[in-house]
Amino acid sequence: MGFSCGVVGLPNAGKSTLFNALTAAGSPVAAYPFCTIEPKEGMVAVPDPRLTALAGMCKPEKVTPTTLTFVDIAGLVRNAHQGEGLGNRFLGHIREVDAIVHVVRLFADGNVSHVHGKVDPVSDFEVVATELLLADLDTVVRRREKADKMAKVGDKDAKRDLDLLHRLEASLGKGIPAGMVSGHDARDEELLKELCLLTRKPVLCVANISEDQVGGVDAILEPLRKHLVQLKIPLVWVCGKYEMELAELSSEERAEFMASAGLTHSALEQIVVEGYRLLGLVTFYTTVGTELRAWTVPAGTAAPQAAGRIHTDMEAGFIKAEILPFGVLASAGSEAAARHKGLVRTEGKEYAVCDGDVVTIQFRAPR
Repeated sequence: MGFSCGVVGLPNAGKSTLFNALTAAGSPVAAYPFCTIEPKEGMVAVPDPRLTALAGMCKPEKVTPTTLTFVDIAGLVRNAHQGEGLGNRFLGHIREVDAIVHVVRLFADGNVSHVHGKVDPVSDFEVVATELLLADLDTVVRRREKADKMAKVGDKDAKRDLDLLHRLEASLGKGIPAGMVSGHDARDEELLKELCLLTRKPVLCVANISEDQVGGVDAILEPLRKHLVQLKIPLVWVCGKYEMELAELSSEERAEFMASAGLTHSALEQIVVEGYRLLGLVTFYTTVGTELRAWTVPAGTAAPQAAGRIHTDMEAGFIKAEILPFGVLASAGSEAAARHKGLVRTEGKEYAVCDGDVVTIQFRAPR
């Protein structure tokens, strides 16, 4: 299992077009607002050249990549946090994802309406960002009011929660995202997790451009990029129309098309790279029986907990892990050659699995 991204933005920003290209899930595309009403999920295999190379070396019967789930969420408009445009329903769907992919429209097309009458990427970004922040403020205020009542009747947990809730309310009221407010202890962190605040989620901004903007994309993106740098939000650009065409091509045709269009990476590749960086994720690999498999875990995950992703028995009975970094294995040419050269390391319970590790777990099976 990988991670999940909620695809958000104003109506007609190209969210569903991008979703379709990324997942081939067939979310409806049309040139009018609120074409997408119910959220639609699509799971895709994470592009992984290392997994492909490992498969070439190991020749397994089965290769299982890690995955990325996209959730196509209907367009948000001003006052969505108050229910405008069915906003409350839409915002609720975002609370369950790991990260937010915020699609911002840069393309001009007279056949595709804009809810504000003109394309203004910075303003459009801020409309949606503000709605997420106001939704969080509403969540915190309601929780703080409840804690106030509970504290008055002697609830100790409610009393201690009020400090964090007041700090969150003050920050959000000033337009500062909840992600800028930290907890003081484990209880605070638990409360923050429980609140599922939207502005605590990592955000990746995806600028959707037209084919004729590709050549001058740097200049076109500059105002939005300058705005996002202040917010420490990464920006990538895609051409939604190109991505839709790429989704219908074979791997060989895709490479030719990308070269002719001046594209170095697909939208999926860009989102995966930035998503993993934003969430602090790493990928490790296992060969169990006839299956080669990729696994995604947070950076710093100890070997027993990483083993637990494979099977709970492996974590419970963990003895040791044999580690062979991908680069070392690739240089050796095969696992057998690496073992012959003494390149396989043995690590214990304190070892944190690193990106690219090929891991063999030794464990005591339960009786």
